[in-house]
Amino acid sequence: MNRYDCDRMLVAVLELGSFAAAARRIGVSSATASKMIARLEQQLGVQLIQRTTRALSATEAGQLYFEGIRGVLESLDELDTAVTTRSAEPAGHLRISVPHTFGVRWVVPSLNAFAARYQRISLDVSFADRAVNLVQEGYDAAVRIGRLTDSTLVARRLTSSRAWLVAAKGYLDQHGTPQTPGDLAKHDCVIDTNFPDPFIWRFDAGAHEPAVRVAVESRLSFSDAEAVLEAARAGLGVARIPGFVASSSVADGHLVRLLPRWTIPGTGVYVVHPAGRRPPHKVRLLIDWLVDHFDDPPAWEASG
Repeated sequence: MNRYDCDRMLVAVLELGSFAAAARRIGVSSATASKMIARLEQQLGVQLIQRTTRALSATEAGQLYFEGIRGVLESLDELDTAVTTRSAEPAGHLRISVPHTFGVRWVVPSLNAFAARYQRISLDVSFADRAVNLVQEGYDAAVRIGRLTDSTLVARRLTSSRAWLVAAKGYLDQHGTPQTPGDLAKHDCVIDTNFPDPFIWRFDAGAHEPAVRVAVESRLSFSDAEAVLEAARAGLGVARIPGFVASSSVADGHLVRLLPRWTIPGTGVYVVHPAGRRPPHKVRLLIDWLVDHFDDPPAWEASG
């Protein structure tokens, strides 16, 4: 527990706003984090953090020290990176958040290849469909699908994601194949409630034709794309499913992709990290690796 470690803990506590979050980032217990700040305050002879039962904040001296030492530590990190990247294999711990289904199917293979390439970097991967708070929850990076609205994050695009309209051949044999989006009003539809406006399906026909919005009905709705997939495979209706989920079932013949002339508006897939400072070398390595391992348009579109 040297001065350098205590300085890093102070920066983490004030950036994250709690001892628990800072302890997770550094990899120690909350009790140890508190002791490190107390030791730093003893060495400097001033109080750096004001603690209450509900929150903590920097004292005037603490804010001054925080602003100065953060720049010093960032300069040291850059110097370490410049030296170690020339002479040593990258090492360290990375904590990453990825969406559940997309992560398991498409991100994990890339992460496994990354782990095989950089054997001194350890990965802690969490699967969550919610947008985790990277700073407060101690994540180095995250994969996000959809429109990005958080200005505290820096994003790099990995690929695109577009939903497919699919149904099982048995269902189509019994109920007929829709020829236009409007035909869907006469069909059983399986709903993924993760979509915005899950009971309104939008379709684009081309640059010079207006978009079409169709209100669909269903007796089956799920908040999970894999569950929607299984219902469609069971012949229970027409489903709107992300291509990265549906592609393998279309490729193996269990599902048929419908309305090929029409497309469902898509979104982007991104890897993000906290803004405000240059990420460590190990984080930059991971981000570059993910960018290099995804194509845009994505690989699964080739199977559709």
